[in-house]
Amino acid sequence: MGTRERRDRSNKIDSALRVSFLQAADNYLSKPDAISLAAVGGYGRGELSPGSDLDLLILHDGSEKSEVISEFVNAFLYPLWDQGRAVDHSVRTRSETREVASEDIRVALGLLDLRHIAGNSEISSAVSSDALENWRRNAGKYLPKLRKSIQDRELRSGELAFLLEPDLKEARGGLRDINALRAIEMSGAVTVSLARVGESEALLSNVRDVLHGESLKAKDQLLLTEQDRVAAIMQFKDADELMLEVAKAARAVDYLMDLTWHRIDSSDSKGWFKKSKPQNIDKGLVILNSEITIENDYPVTSDSALGLRAAATAAQRGLPLSIDACVLLAENFLELPTPWPKEALNDLVSLIGAGTSMIRVFEALDQEGLIEKWIPEWSHVRFLPQRNVLHRHTVDRHMLETAVRAANLTRTVKRADILLVAALFHDIGKGFPDKDHSEYGEELIVPLAMRLGFDEADCAQIALLVREHLLLSAVATRRDLEDPATIAFVVDKLKDPESLQLLHALSISDGEATGKSGWSDWKAGLVANLVSRCLEAMAGIKPVSQPDLLPIEPITEDLKISIVDGPENKEQIEIEIIAKDQTGLLSAVAGLMTISRLNVRSAKTRTTDDIAIMRWLVELDANAVMPTAEKLLDQLKKALSGDLDLGRKIEERIENYRKYPGIPTPPPVVFASNDLATNATIIEVRMHDRPGILFSVARAISRFGVDIKSAIVSTLGAEAFDTLYVTDLSGQPLTGERAQLLATKVENILITHL
Repeated sequence: MGTRERRDRSNKIDSALRVSFLQAADNYLSKPDAISLAAVGGYGRGELSPGSDLDLLILHDGSEKSEVISEFVNAFLYPLWDQGRAVDHSVRTRSETREVASEDIRVALGLLDLRHIAGNSEISSAVSSDALENWRRNAGKYLPKLRKSIQDRELRSGELAFLLEPDLKEARGGLRDINALRAIEMSGAVTVSLARVGESEALLSNVRDVLHGESLKAKDQLLLTEQDRVAAIMQFKDADELMLEVAKAARAVDYLMDLTWHRIDSSDSKGWFKKSKPQNIDKGLVILNSEITIENDYPVTSDSALGLRAAATAAQRGLPLSIDACVLLAENFLELPTPWPKEALNDLVSLIGAGTSMIRVFEALDQEGLIEKWIPEWSHVRFLPQRNVLHRHTVDRHMLETAVRAANLTRTVKRADILLVAALFHDIGKGFPDKDHSEYGEELIVPLAMRLGFDEADCAQIALLVREHLLLSAVATRRDLEDPATIAFVVDKLKDPESLQLLHALSISDGEATGKSGWSDWKAGLVANLVSRCLEAMAGIKPVSQPDLLPIEPITEDLKISIVDGPENKEQIEIEIIAKDQTGLLSAVAGLMTISRLNVRSAKTRTTDDIAIMRWLVELDANAVMPTAEKLLDQLKKALSGDLDLGRKIEERIENYRKYPGIPTPPPVVFASNDLATNATIIEVRMHDRPGILFSVARAISRFGVDIKSAIVSTLGAEAFDTLYVTDLSGQPLTGERAQLLATKVENILITHL
């Protein structure tokens, strides 16, 4: 097996066909030199597998009568048919070939690989030249058709890299896609790095050769029953190792295909790249030709967080991370300190939480080996097959798909970062013989989560989710939910509502990523019923109370701003604000942070005895200058007096942000509930982070005629979670009806301003 064998096979058949073709021409045609025989498709490339069809094109100049041509063709082909050889042939003149190719993309594609075998070579050469000229001249017509055919094949055959029984030729990432990439390169629309998939093509072709055997029958689907035989012949340790290499090859093809179409989409009508100017978007990062890449002359070797920042930015904006950027990062890789800096962890969470656009970026990083460098534990599950009927994906892709679905459920939990990280790594313990993957996953995830920068309590929470990620599904489908002991069993394992809600979201994400065979409306209903019963059993657990804050320094002024830590000390800056309480104070401070280009990572505020104490943890936006405490104080005074129009300035920043709208995200969700422990109404906002969220929320609440007594603000990855404790003007919680009305009003305002 191998390229040489396929070439030798093609040459051997060439010799036999040449003899029979010329003999038949001499016997049946008055002008034997007015006809030619050419190979097209895979045979035209000289890459003939044992069971492949012989794709033949018989060309003539039209001087012979059609009946004579038919007799000649039958005389030539009958011996092949008698041998059981599958032959796909066409008989045309040069002009007929041009006409058919202009309408049928399959013919146009096949002609690109035309190779002369016998007869008049000038006819074959002319048709070959016509085909290439036609393909290039009409690339604008052919490429959309080619793309549609690729998409249709994917719907029929799926993705080769993630199927248990893949079609090596037709599935996405297979041999037909490699031929499509070759055709795109020949069109001249963009340059395609075909060398990147050379090894992939060789492997997939070799596996296909072994699968065909010597039966002369095309068998392109690698069934489970055939995988052990093929692995043994190709001298792999076992079928799992074979399928791992197949997946790796297919993903390289798929990645190059995805990048190629993106570059075509970003090119002008003539196929040349648009000459766009790089747009600075973050420290060291620019948008160039609709890709995220690294700024020229940026000191890559001094910024270990650059790669994750680039990945998070690309995923959140729904743009690819350029190959050049990935190669540069891999060649100049810097290890992150242990534990990771907060900004690196936040970027990882932002990457995971970007939904479907995350997969393209993650794949780009994975192709250059960056994921394994950041997370060595990933190496074991990379391309790892799951040979059971429930799963449709390899282990690593299944975990990515689980994270994609978890990104849609971040509104249902309080700790989106914990959910997303647990989703990405929930099966990290798979593939180790004689080990329960859930229990071993717990062992692996604790040091991993600590290295990522989570604190001890968060690590324990993530470990619990990894260990128990199958708990709810198993109990819901196998235990009696009417039995109090069943509910007590689950409650005893999870202890609190927050863990239960996180595990519920993870169970849904894991189930949906597995597929219909592993998740159904019936199972979803059972799990939801179990969760509801467990929450009822946990109803006596005291809710989280509002934070206690004390000023760092004694209160001597009506309004004071202190910068606790400047940017020279660390990336995150702590700002304390002490002010006499007044209507609109929180909104004004939030707006001040936005127009000062200070990105809020977390904040706590509390009002006691008409004095508001606020503690803000912020990051300075890329390319912005850190304002002084004096400047912040001056702007806040102007905002509170009405001399500074915060709303207009924030809208200007939002409009600039909207130039690249990024990825689709779930709509904002606002909850309202009364907290007996704090004698207040809680307004909780969960939405995708963007400038001015807290400003809009606080302003809406203030205008509703209620007091904001306290607030807890946090940004986890790309998700904002704002909790505000409010009372009516007499200091009492809002009525249920009024609280819900306020929540609806805030939610509508946020949706309107998306």
